[in-house]
Amino acid sequence: MNKTQSLREAISTHVEDGNSVTMGCALESLIPFAASYEIIRQKKKELTLICPISDIQFDQLIGSGCAKKIIASWVGNVAAGLGHNYRRAAEADIPHAIEIEEHSNFTIGLGLQAAAMGLPFLPTKSVRGCDFAHDKQFSRVTCPFTGKELLAVRAIHPDVAILHVQRADGEGNAHVWGNFGVMRDAAFAAKRVILTCEEIVDHATILADPNRTAIPGFVVSSVVHVPFGSHPSPCQGYARRDDEFYFDYHKATRSREGFEQWLDKFVYGVADHTAFLSRLGQERVEHLRPQGNLLAPTVSFNY
Repeated sequence: MNKTQSLREAISTHVEDGNSVTMGCALESLIPFAASYEIIRQKKKELTLICPISDIQFDQLIGSGCAKKIIASWVGNVAAGLGHNYRRAAEADIPHAIEIEEHSNFTIGLGLQAAAMGLPFLPTKSVRGCDFAHDKQFSRVTCPFTGKELLAVRAIHPDVAILHVQRADGEGNAHVWGNFGVMRDAAFAAKRVILTCEEIVDHATILADPNRTAIPGFVVSSVVHVPFGSHPSPCQGYARRDDEFYFDYHKATRSREGFEQWLDKFVYGVADHTAFLSRLGQERVEHLRPQGNLLAPTVSFNY
């Protein structure tokens, strides 16, 4: 079944007010910024946002008033520091108060993995000495085999996972390469999955390299063709990280007024991601494309 949609259609159909949404599950790469800009344009609200490292994505959604709760290990700008919108919301309820459920990168991964496996929790030996280990998302348990104390991490069940991939077919079978973090677990943990991708390819291309098929089509709800859809985060083989964009964002959002001006320029002031890329400028976009090819040796799948 062909699942291709426009980004506007995919967000309108699959992301509802009050949903829990996981994004940015490849850590610092493959963050689906184009999708979160569309969430902001559609003024989705009261979302629970789930991610180990969202870079500036969650900061933008918080500042736009879309977020009710954050389940994360850190919210900020990897290139520059803690997110200004996140700080304003946490400290001064601007634009409104948010609930924060704190994790480490690893325990968010465990929570998503538990949900993907159909388990209520997974145990770990880590973070037992952290303050947040006493919060309700964790519980101390005794190992039935060794008698030692472990920390149970409650399963995290997102309503929606939004994931950016290098390529997918129309049915949602996706090739991913490079570091893709906990994307696979997020896809299996969520009720609905939106894939944004650099390329939509035919099914034969997917079948030709099964080891790269990280996400199977049967868990995918929607496939959206969005070249440079992870900008400013990198997408191996397609786009380099736009460090300048991150630094400029951090500087612009030091004040609430500065953030609103940034939104007007890059989100509300453009109709879609194609218009966003036009605003960046063709020269800048071309500069971010990897130059040349670093091809891996071919392999044979014959028996």
